[in-house]
Amino acid sequence: MKEIRLQYISQGNTPQEHLQKIEEVCRAGGKWIQLRLKNTDAATSLTTALKCREICDRYEALLIVNDQVSVAKAAMADGVHLGLNDMSLVEARNILGDNFIIGGTANTLEDCLDHAENGADYVGLGPFRFTSTKKKLSPILGLEGYTEILSEFNQYKGKVPVVAIGGIGIRDIEGLKATGVSGVAVSSMLSEPKGLKEKIENIKNTF
Repeated sequence: MKEIRLQYISQGNTPQEHLQKIEEVCRAGGKWIQLRLKNTDAATSLTTALKCREICDRYEALLIVNDQVSVAKAAMADGVHLGLNDMSLVEARNILGDNFIIGGTANTLEDCLDHAENGADYVGLGPFRFTSTKKKLSPILGLEGYTEILSEFNQYKGKVPVVAIGGIGIRDIEGLKATGVSGVAVSSMLSEPKGLKEKIENIKNTF
């Protein structure tokens, strides 16, 4: 599995906006893309994922599909990211096989340990702070929450990379690095083209 210092989680009002922003991030040096479509039908999700696959291939970036295991498989994505209320990691692994990256959302130490025991390739731990991109937000962790959870989880024998997620800004990167996370997953911070390359390089250089 490639480095996991920075994952971009797509956003946009339409599938085309998602693809436009994904291409901008890839062009600026982003190598981990999570396609996160919400409230779209299966056909639109698959069509968009296939187009996203083409973009990621062009820039040699990894494609992770949010939630939709069947779409990830059909679009030949590199992996899938599962929320706490989505399909279980074990079931997803049975469908996708060993060559797919599977990540899982976590909010507590128990969530992290469950994901690790069930074969997650990485854990998306959050939210760091309030974010409007996520409905039904779990309790906010802040730096203190990350420090507490990572101090215990990083002793786990089969250490799994943990990525911080949720309302992260460029000024938060240094502090999050100090908690022991392997990287960050961001959305709004990279959804504006201004200064995109500099932001991506800053994050990669920190981790």
